[in-house]
Amino acid sequence: MTWGIIYYGFPVFLRPMERDLGASRVAITAAFSIGLGVAALAALPVGRWIDRHGGRGLMTGGSCLAVALTFAWARVESLSTLYAVWFFMGLAMAATLYEPAFAVVVSWFREGRDRALLTVTLAAGFASTIFMPIEAWLLERVGWRSSLTILAVVLAAVTIPVHAFVLRRGPSSVHRGTDGAPAAVPGMTLGEAARTLVFWVLSIAFFVGNFATAAVSVHLIPFLGERGYSATLAAAIIGWMGAMQIPGRLLFMAVAGRFGALGVTMAVFLAQAIGLGLVALAPSLPAGLILVIAVLGAANGMATLARATTLAEVFGPAHYASISGAVALGANGFRALGPVGAAVLYTVLGGYRPVFWSLAGALVLMGGVVAATVARGAQAERAVPTA
Repeated sequence: MTWGIIYYGFPVFLRPMERDLGASRVAITAAFSIGLGVAALAALPVGRWIDRHGGRGLMTGGSCLAVALTFAWARVESLSTLYAVWFFMGLAMAATLYEPAFAVVVSWFREGRDRALLTVTLAAGFASTIFMPIEAWLLERVGWRSSLTILAVVLAAVTIPVHAFVLRRGPSSVHRGTDGAPAAVPGMTLGEAARTLVFWVLSIAFFVGNFATAAVSVHLIPFLGERGYSATLAAAIIGWMGAMQIPGRLLFMAVAGRFGALGVTMAVFLAQAIGLGLVALAPSLPAGLILVIAVLGAANGMATLARATTLAEVFGPAHYASISGAVALGANGFRALGPVGAAVLYTVLGGYRPVFWSLAGALVLMGGVVAATVARGAQAERAVPTA
């Protein structure tokens, strides 16, 4: 619900906000980038809080804040007000989206953790599929301001009660051993993880991946609009891409169970690069939009699980929220730069196609770096003598 209304609502309402506020696309998308930037900066303290106190109070407060700010968003009359709303919306997103949800799940499950993470992402994978067409439909009938007011009521009715009355704290610090005695949860501390090469390689790769994903999420609708597609059809295309995240995540879990999450993560970056190349080609080949939906949708779905499962697999669950928050600090920071960064690249490069090609090249590079890290780790394991 929160992904669908807060995150995916922004690109649907982008063009009418431009008209009503009399601002450029760069200026409007800067508000979204501000929110994502604040969410990135808040990720580390949010992770530390959840490691110590659990997610119930934090996620409930975040949902209350998101509802209040969605009502405020519907009433902005100036760029400065829009920026203020999205500054605080960043705090709400940091407290309600994937990072805190994954941390809560990892704190609960030592057995079946990957299945639990998959369940969360399967549900959330329908966010764009369900909400973007609904938001486009509301936009055509009642305008963007009334649409946001309606969506704020829906957000309040669902998310606040679920977090306040259902969510419980998981046994994140101590589990019981087979003899009933407390058993410490395995895993590196944030400081230990930060001294490893794989931590920094994954962090940089997820930086680039999030930048590209955010850029496409916000700019695909205006890109297709320039090519003659209606806003409703463009929103539906992104919604179908969201639906393709579901089989992508199912495939990721099946393959990762056999080859390991780190190796499959490498392939995810390459798949995202292929998808972006298809985006650049698709308007010239309308049938190619089907491939865009299939490839980029599945790859984006895999990317979400890749970060959660890879960090938990490599560094362990004991301090997962803090480590995930540290990675998210950079990764979500680059996601924050994605909307406005792509708008700037659009201006500099003279169109969306060179923007998408540039992002595809960066993802290929990241896939190669992750592959080299995986190969280096395999060589190190083979070099260790066995008894």
